[in-house]
Amino acid sequence: MNATEVHVRKGALTDAVLAEVPLAPLGDGEVRLAIESFSVTANNVTYAVVGDGFKYWDFFPAPEGLGIVPMWGHAKVIESRHPDIAKGERVYGYLPMASHLDVLPGRVSAGGFSDMAAHRLPMSPVYNSYTRLAVDPEHDPAKEAERMIFGPLFKTGFLIEYFLRGEGWFGAEQLVVTSASSKTAMGLASVARQTSPGVKRVGLTSKGNVGFVEASGLYDEVIAYDDLDRLDVVRSVSVDFAGNADLLARIHSHFDAALAHSVLVGATHIEARSVFGKSEPLPGPKPQLFFAPDHAVAFFKAHGPEEGGKLVAAAWGEFLKAAEGTIAIERHKGLEAAKTVFTTMVGGQIDPAKGIVIEP
Repeated sequence: MNATEVHVRKGALTDAVLAEVPLAPLGDGEVRLAIESFSVTANNVTYAVVGDGFKYWDFFPAPEGLGIVPMWGHAKVIESRHPDIAKGERVYGYLPMASHLDVLPGRVSAGGFSDMAAHRLPMSPVYNSYTRLAVDPEHDPAKEAERMIFGPLFKTGFLIEYFLRGEGWFGAEQLVVTSASSKTAMGLASVARQTSPGVKRVGLTSKGNVGFVEASGLYDEVIAYDDLDRLDVVRSVSVDFAGNADLLARIHSHFDAALAHSVLVGATHIEARSVFGKSEPLPGPKPQLFFAPDHAVAFFKAHGPEEGGKLVAAAWGEFLKAAEGTIAIERHKGLEAAKTVFTTMVGGQIDPAKGIVIEP
């Protein structure tokens, strides 16, 4: 039996091919998943852009010089040599851009398990955990596409807001968000609207996306990048999802001492991703990289899995209401479509009004 995988050239992310890879017989305790569906978003582009530095390429090994981009989605157990996991079960979690995945379940509970494969043990447990849909409180069969498209990104937005609120917003009265049309930014804006209504939410976006961002209703003010100088210079926190070094420099220069804190998340502008390695000092505070998995571990340690899960679920429910109708879900069949969609996104052609679901 073979698996089909999408192999991406690490040094040229628009260069991708389909590869047939033999699947070895399962060992004791292993489980084989057939991947049913996953979403492709700007988040996946970020995984590839920073893949070596953050070990995103290490989750699903590929031949030298190539990588398999991680995705979030659903899969079904088609073969099991684990006594507590049955053939036919469905799970949600971190999956390769591929047709199949073999896992070695450990820490098995009624709600899920972790992949204990040796090469994944050094990585964050957030990425190695799989939820069993039969008892998953977040699972809604009618909203599987929304969960794949928005879910992981929403949780990052949730954790950013939780962190900033825990720091008293660093005394800021204004939140300035770049790539305001991105799904993570929308998640952050939604949670901030729910729990920190006293902080003004400003969305920065490209001129062509202003209408889309305004229509979301998640921001108090929406400004095109070219009009950044219109922003009020008041004590502010910036959260940069774009990874555009020039844009970040403009924000720092505009606010200078009024910028209370600067957060870096993701890199949707691939042509200007040098912000991650930028050494020149910027006016105002030094930008701080936000690594969501570490914050997730701290959040659930503070609140416990049950109470923490309830807090996330409540905010998620409100976000789904706010996001209703903001995107049109497009479903594509086959991994050839996945390859095409991903390489198109790497090229910068990301339509915020579309949510792409691949069914391998």
